[in-house]
Amino acid sequence: MNILNTRVYRIIVPKFFRKKIVSRVLRAKILAYYSTFKEPLAEEVKTVLDYVENSRIAMIPYYFQDEYSEDNIEVFYDRETGLRFVMHEGKRLYFKKRWSKKRIRLSYSELRREQDIRSPHCYETDGFKVEKGDVLVDIGAAEGIFALSNVEQAEQIVLFESSKEWLEPLAATFGPWIGKVTIVNKFVGDVTNTKCVTLDDYFLPEEKLSFLKIDVEGAESRLLNGCKRILSKVKSLKVAICTYHNDEDEVKLNVTLKQNGFETSHSDGFLIIYTDRKLKAPYLRRGLIRAVKINIPEA
Repeated sequence: MNILNTRVYRIIVPKFFRKKIVSRVLRAKILAYYSTFKEPLAEEVKTVLDYVENSRIAMIPYYFQDEYSEDNIEVFYDRETGLRFVMHEGKRLYFKKRWSKKRIRLSYSELRREQDIRSPHCYETDGFKVEKGDVLVDIGAAEGIFALSNVEQAEQIVLFESSKEWLEPLAATFGPWIGKVTIVNKFVGDVTNTKCVTLDDYFLPEEKLSFLKIDVEGAESRLLNGCKRILSKVKSLKVAICTYHNDEDEVKLNVTLKQNGFETSHSDGFLIIYTDRKLKAPYLRRGLIRAVKINIPEA
């Protein structure tokens, strides 16, 4: 039996040391796997391997992330709401009430890494972004940083977030834009009930949609199954959808989007989801797909 999977191991070995051991084991597996390739590796793969070999195992395995430090992040306290916040692009970004300053600094630092233009997790590029007057639907909003970055150019924003803990911070963050931001406390998937809703059921056929940002922790495929009408009928639409939660998502989601008339491209580089116990070769996953609907004139 693999000691890493035993209950005794988890009890006896402190979490910090477990992480270090798992990291070393995964590093060895990744380097060993790619060392067996007879054909030359792609440059973007070699870049990741260089980081893994010379630095550490990280979700974003690139040296640029070392430019971000939580040490210089200032956390403020709002007496009116009882919530802590940071200043993000000149606007207040609130966090969960129970989070400490340290937790907020770590989280905000990670969020900034993820949305660095060099990151495989970055939703936008110079040619793919929320434009003035767009209706943005942010699914899996969490703290709402992506929507906050786009709140001024978007005409309307709908935030879907299933965690009740994020509702109060989201309400505080988007209070200044209460007229254009709607917060929905539901999962988004392929069924509609008291806890979940499909996009096809939530939005009326005549409603305008411009940009879907989708990060739903592995339920992306189910979500697309629940918005077949939107994918097939909306004539001008951008979709940024995460593909790193499951091994097969990059291929599966790409097929679905192309079948519905989208031109697709993936973000540059790879992520290493080292927290996924099911992670297996080839170990590297694309961060997301960016898709643009092709306007096909009606016959």
